[in-house]
Amino acid sequence: MKAPFLSLLAGTTLLLAGACARSSTADIERPSARGTAAETDAGASVPSSSGSSAYIDPAARKTAPDHRKDIKAADAALEAEPRNVEALLMRARAKSELKDYKAAMVDYNAAIQLEPTNSNVYYNRGLNRLETKDYSGAILDFGKATKYNPQDRDAFFGRGSAKMQIYNYRSAIPDFTKAIALDPNYADAYEYRGISYASINKFKEARVDLEKATQLNPAAEKSLRRYVGNKDK
Repeated sequence: MKAPFLSLLAGTTLLLAGACARSSTADIERPSARGTAAETDAGASVPSSSGSSAYIDPAARKTAPDHRKDIKAADAALEAEPRNVEALLMRARAKSELKDYKAAMVDYNAAIQLEPTNSNVYYNRGLNRLETKDYSGAILDFGKATKYNPQDRDAFFGRGSAKMQIYNYRSAIPDFTKAIALDPNYADAYEYRGISYASINKFKEARVDLEKATQLNPAAEKSLRRYVGNKDK
């Protein structure tokens, strides 16, 4: 399962929510996206929540006590089987949910040592790095996730979103394009690609993407108004 894209600092950093924590065996679920560092000097606003995910993992609704229980359960599993990657991922995800990102990173690193080609571990570690604003590290991890699972639309989307955090909009666009190729109804990818286009003054392309995003998810209209308005109508 996938870890959710958790909130960072609103207005200036990435807000990616609604994805499910990944285990090494779970199906990939689509994340919904809210917010980005695409706050240009012209004053861009936080993009809307897309709600594009067709499935919300019950884990996304867990409380702090639930996460602590998961940690205890993972501890017990690891005591019995120290090389249990699933338990490491569950514990790391729970620690990240509790904002203990440093401890979560230790578990992700251990999981990668055990399964160095597990795309889900890299994906989840990338999410954890987003939380600590290690955007360069997140880009590398999402890149590894796409290497070991080229069909992972969410990893391409995550890498593009991380690139936006360092204002590398041109480089982010191909990642969103790939995510769209893998899922033509990926509203968030259209929205973020549109924002990236607008951030490099390609307003015609931005309008096409943001209008498409709005068709797929009416909440994206906020980004359409904010980023292109009446430009190049």
